[in-house]
Amino acid sequence: MYHRFNEDRYPSTNINMDIFEKQIELIKEKNISFINPQDFKINYDKKKNEKKILITIDDAFDSFYKNAWPFLKKNKIPFILFVSTEPIGKKGYMNWDQIKEIEKEDFAYLGNHSHSHEYLVEYEFKKFKNDIDRSIKIFIENIGYNPTLFSYPFGEYSLEQKKYISDNFDFAFGQNSGVIDLNKDKYELPRFPINEKYGDLKRFSFLLDLHPLEYKNIFPEDKYIFQNDNPPKLFIEFFNEQKNLEKINCFSDEGKGWDKSKIELIENKLYIKFREKFNFRRGRINCSLNDQGIWRWLGIQFSIKQN
Repeated sequence: MYHRFNEDRYPSTNINMDIFEKQIELIKEKNISFINPQDFKINYDKKKNEKKILITIDDAFDSFYKNAWPFLKKNKIPFILFVSTEPIGKKGYMNWDQIKEIEKEDFAYLGNHSHSHEYLVEYEFKKFKNDIDRSIKIFIENIGYNPTLFSYPFGEYSLEQKKYISDNFDFAFGQNSGVIDLNKDKYELPRFPINEKYGDLKRFSFLLDLHPLEYKNIFPEDKYIFQNDNPPKLFIEFFNEQKNLEKINCFSDEGKGWDKSKIELIENKLYIKFREKFNFRRGRINCSLNDQGIWRWLGIQFSIKQN
């Protein structure tokens, strides 16, 4: 997941083009192919052993159009551009003509990223529904259809909101890190955020080598946590035939920040015991497993209701 390109003022969402181009070269050097979003939709439920990369860009900043788009177009690299409809045409954002220019290419796909790009998880459901419905209407008015792909602003959503998204879209992407496999919830798909801090080539190479840490279920299903349930009682249910689960390590960022989590594995269920409450509006847990030399990864993100 990318946002801005060559916008050094925003290091948390920016990547410089020289690094981005080296990342693309690294993907090619490892003989990993890029998946066209259309093929992703068609083949999602089919079990495959081939690893592919899906590039996504959120927000439709004009720095993407000026800097990354010419490179992606020249090399015909597939990607999804997630667009929030309210800021389109405003300073710092692309306009509809630019979006239509991109959309006509067979390797470029548009995704819906809400209308307002506000903290929608804090909206009452009616207001949330109105925001999504408005974005759908604007997409239809400007490009003739509503994209079937969605990404949650800030990766935040409640169970009720996820249900509405599932009624209107084929897939939805969050901002929890991880590798997609056919067991992942189609409306909680993980992505690795790439920026200046987390985009260096050593880390990027590590990410490219990761495999999914598959699971059967995660509880609680609702990732929107109220203060009286903070921290949540979290456990991950794995499949009975999975091996080496005793080697899992987890880290979480509650309390004062990232530290190793206390975990307990009982049969095929992993219970995570949080040290303290989550202090920020988003709480993250990352679990990894060295499975006989193969590194597997799973990320979870909670949204914490603010007072």
